[in-house]
Amino acid sequence: MSEAPEFSRPVGLESIGAEPQTMDFAASADERRALARRFDLTAVDALESRTRLTRTGETVRATGSITAHVVQSCVVTGDPVATTLSKPFDLHFVPDDRRVVADGDSDDADDEGVELGEGDCETLFYSGDAIDLGEAAAQTMALALNPFPRGADAQAALREAGVLSEEDTGPFAALKALKVKAGD
Repeated sequence: MSEAPEFSRPVGLESIGAEPQTMDFAASADERRALARRFDLTAVDALESRTRLTRTGETVRATGSITAHVVQSCVVTGDPVATTLSKPFDLHFVPDDRRVVADGDSDDADDEGVELGEGDCETLFYSGDAIDLGEAAAQTMALALNPFPRGADAQAALREAGVLSEEDTGPFAALKALKVKAGD
């Protein structure tokens, strides 16, 4: 049995109907510290979500946005890089038993792989009688993070270490060098 996520906000399916309902929630200080550890961040100073829920049969649609204030480490210097994230989402929660069909793992499926459509990456699976909006918000935040954050001193540190910039190595760098050599 798996542990509950650090930022769990379960919503019972019986409480979600066809009429839209809005839910606002925010991570506590303890939840933010746990999320920072999980996603290897220096800090998560805030994580808030505004979600609108509707249900059609067993499928729950959650639309809204997350806002987060995070601190990452610069990939070059290790200095803190503070970032504000604001990310909209449009998620579809479907029962876990439909995963077999979505993943193409049925008995007659071949081993060629599964072709994902545009909306397939926005599908989350649930089991039981609840969906977890907190975990969905945490995953949305993680996907919005800059995978290579750079601080203000990153370029200077790279130059000092002898790493060439894109302008120095890009397709026009050779032309620039010829121009300089020609004395123009």
